[in-house]
Order: sequence, then C-alpha cells, then structure tokens
Amino acid sequence: MALVLVPGFMLDQEMWASLEPEMKDYRPIFHADLGRDDSIRTMAQRLIAEAPSRFVLIGFSLGGYVAREVARLAPDAVSALVLIATSSRADTPEQVQRKAAAAVLAADPFKGMSRLSLRAAVHPDRSTDDDLIGRLQDMGRRLGLETFRRQSALDRHGDADRLSEIACPTLIVAGADDRLRSLDEANELHAGIAHSTLEIVQHTGHMIPMEQPAALANVVKSWLGKIDLVEAILFDQLDRHHP
Repeated sequence: MALVLVPGFMLDQEMWASLEPEMKDYRPIFHADLGRDDSIRTMAQRLIAEAPSRFVLIGFSLGGYVAREVARLAPDAVSALVLIATSSRADTPEQVQRKAAAAVLAADPFKGMSRLSLRAAVHPDRSTDDDLIGRLQDMGRRLGLETFRRQSALDRHGDADRLSEIACPTLIVAGADDRLRSLDEANELHAGIAHSTLEIVQHTGHMIPMEQPAALANVVKSWLGKIDLVEAILFDQLDRHHP
C-alpha cells in the first residue's frame, strides 16, 4: 500500500528521513508539497491530484489539517489516516496576529525559523541538540521567504464540527511532552472521529517523527497491522457467505 506523508509548518520531506526506513513495507512513499498553495483546501486538492489512487495518509501538525481535508474530499482514496501532533482547533486571534507580524518582519534571504521557536518545538532534553535544531532550521531556509509568508497567512480554521465526516480508520498520535499541541487537543480529535485510536509517544516534544522515529513507526505499524487483520477476517467471512 502506498504511503503519503504530509509535513508541518515550514517543514519538508527531510522531517520524515528517519521514519521512512522503518516503514519499508509501505511503498511507494509520496511526499505532499505544502509550499505552493495558500489555503488548506487547495493544499488538499493538490495532494489528491498528485497522489496514488489509494493510500495510507499520515499528516503532521499543519499536515494534519490538510490530511483531514483530504479524507473528506476523497474518502475512497484514503485507506487509513494517521494524525500526528495536530489539532482540530482554529488559530486564536493572538496566534493569527503573531504569525502576521512575523511574516511582515521576515527578511530576505530567509534564514529559517528562529532557534528560540524551534527549541520550544522539541522535548526540553533536546533543546540544546544543535544537529536537530539545525535540521529544522535548514528545512525552513530551503522553503524560503514566500512559503513562510504563505503558510503564516493560512486560515487554519477549526474543524471540530466536521470530524464526524471522517469515516476511515484513524490513528491519533500525541507527544507526551509536546509544548505546542496539548493532550487535550489529541483527545478532542479522538472524541470527534468515530472509532479512532489514540496513542501517546513518551519522551518527545512536538517533533515526534524526528525525535522518536522508531517509537512512532512501531505505533503506526502495529495499528496498521491490526487494520489489515480485521480486513482479512471480514473478507474471509464474506467469502464463506458468498462462495
């Protein structure tokens, strides 16, 4: 089964580099591009147009908003949905104002996200990990100023009232020490998406795919294995009743 990976704010496919080898049973792997569009919906539409016809969809943070929109727009294409370190809440007025101010103040050439903001995105034990912080900063630098301005201006509207429209098997993954997205937000997703599963990865901040890739892969693969088993049982039952 194909795998589609959707990155977060000012992140690119490098964020999945340590996870991909752990997901070798799922091929091909497709990386969604959030750098060219100016709305959640158009990002989702681009993904649908460029992705395989059916796939497992994994969205991280901002990518979780896009992934949920994909699941609503193209339900037959998404065989399973994984939402990592994300939320159904809209940005607060304060967050909107802060992002708008940052976009105005950002200079060209863009040097990536500030180290101060990136340290808040990882577990406190990793806040002085120069390699990790540097990789995060490099992704923002590659995406550039125009992408930063577009993503900062996104209307990240809440979709709590639309979670019930998601019908595919859904796994929600939260970081135990995430300082950007709370466990309350993960629980809201879990409560809103019928028959979803919630898993918490220990000793990680917001950047779960980079901080704890092996633990994340184990959670995702175990859950996907259970889905495959359920489907196999259902198909077997159908075969017995309809020879």
